[in-house]
Amino acid sequence: MSAIHRGDNMDIVSVIIQAIVQGLTEFLPVSSSGHLSVIQHITGYSGETALVLSIVLHLGTLVAVFAAFWSTIWGMIKEFFLTVGDIFTGKFSWREMNPTRRMMIMVIIATLILIPVYLVKDFFTARQGDGDIVFEGIAFLFTALLLFLSDRCSGTKTGGKMKVSDAVTVGLFQCVALFPGVSRSGSTTAAGLFCGLDKNTAVTFAFVLGIPAILGGSVLEIGDALHSDMEINWLYLGIGFIVAAAVGFLAIKLVKWLLAKDRFKIFGVYTLLIGTACVVGGLWEHISGNSLSSLFGM
Repeated sequence: MSAIHRGDNMDIVSVIIQAIVQGLTEFLPVSSSGHLSVIQHITGYSGETALVLSIVLHLGTLVAVFAAFWSTIWGMIKEFFLTVGDIFTGKFSWREMNPTRRMMIMVIIATLILIPVYLVKDFFTARQGDGDIVFEGIAFLFTALLLFLSDRCSGTKTGGKMKVSDAVTVGLFQCVALFPGVSRSGSTTAAGLFCGLDKNTAVTFAFVLGIPAILGGSVLEIGDALHSDMEINWLYLGIGFIVAAAVGFLAIKLVKWLLAKDRFKIFGVYTLLIGTACVVGGLWEHISGNSLSSLFGM
């Protein structure tokens, strides 16, 4: 089946597979966009249908974040409105902020850094689905490097001690993670560890920071996708949404456990291997003139 026809259709098996991959890789520090790009490259699954599916799966993983960090997120939401009230009544004090309010403000600062980058986001996303996985391979290797380096960090700083420089650093790493193959959760968690955050705070901040990034990106893209003439199978999308949310929730629990047990570098080994495989496979395509999808009979 050609890549064009495959991209114009949606089958339940492919949806479930991609939902599982999305749920796992969105939170495991191995890059969800990179994995989906490689899978779509090998299977020939592309086009507008693939774009809509990717958006829906991202929204499913967003539900997983809310479920796993609801108490922290709800605390930040309340602090946001309390902060607005304090600003208008002249009661706001930067030095006397409680830990939840400080982390909430740091999330806002880190998110603001990403906003101008979205104006040129096509520069980053164009690498996905461009018919070449060498770039994804290099990005995977970059992720591996970050994970190996961060595994040696052991900070003690909690959310209440975060500085603006910490938020800026994590925000900049999140910008780099727009490239497929660079893990958003991995790079932002690593950035937090580089800044001296303790492991639990680094993970919590990284995952909560992903909420506006995932939601904002999905809302911007789904508007264009829904105005196209393609046929959408809402049942399949719904199944994919649920699977991605469930798998994502379990992936978050796994990340927190592995980081607490000092086993984060296992993901560094994994991304090192898959990065090497992508570079080798991509170079083979360039040299031989054949595609991996034809090699696997797809």
